Amino acid sequence: MNKTILVLAPHTDDGELGCGGTIAKLTQEGNQVIYVAFSAAESSVLPAFPSDILRDEVKLATQVLGVKYDDCLVFNFEVRRFPDQRQEILDKLIYLGKKYSPDIVFLPSSNDTHQDHHVIAHEGFRAFKRTTMLGYELPWNNLDFRTSCFICLSESDVNSKTRALHCYNSQAHRDYFSESFIKSWLVTRGAQIGKQYAEAFEVIRWVIN
Repeated sequence: MNKTILVLAPHTDDGELGCGGTIAKLTQEGNQVIYVAFSAAESSVLPAFPSDILRDEVKLATQVLGVKYDDCLVFNFEVRRFPDQRQEILDKLIYLGKKYSPDIVFLPSSNDTHQDHHVIAHEGFRAFKRTTMLGYELPWNNLDFRTSCFICLSESDVNSKTRALHCYNSQAHRDYFSESFIKSWLVTRGAQIGKQYAEAFEVIRWVIN
């Protein structure tokens, strides 16, 4: 309890998908969660929606998970162009480390094949290599994934995750936003450890003080 948790999301919604149940669990236990999205993916939003809609949706979604309004930050990096912006992204990560001194950092898996996720995973390691880091799972992007850590979730945590994802009206057309997929994914990870629900993570670095 009373730890500072930093969630690094390349794009709005990545953090909720990869570790939304865990965010809900951590905030309920009294920890401060700082959620940072590096892009609101304006150029990828369907024409039926305002281009900046994801900025509003991520604020709503993270509040459902217990993140305070001012603890959800959205930067302006251009979607699918992170490899060209590596130094600027690393500078932001170093800034976040100095400002928040997180106890745990959640970030994409090191084996995530999306170019933007890959940059956050690798530059995140450079910025937080002295900090405990857990890589979250996005199965549709992962070439490989080591289930070396499991976080058990309650029914309430799962409901918070699904309610948070329902805030993303602009992304509802995506298969991996369906409630049946989300719940089956959490049930599968739970079954691996004899629990009802869980989220799985890669242990990238574990620091014990």
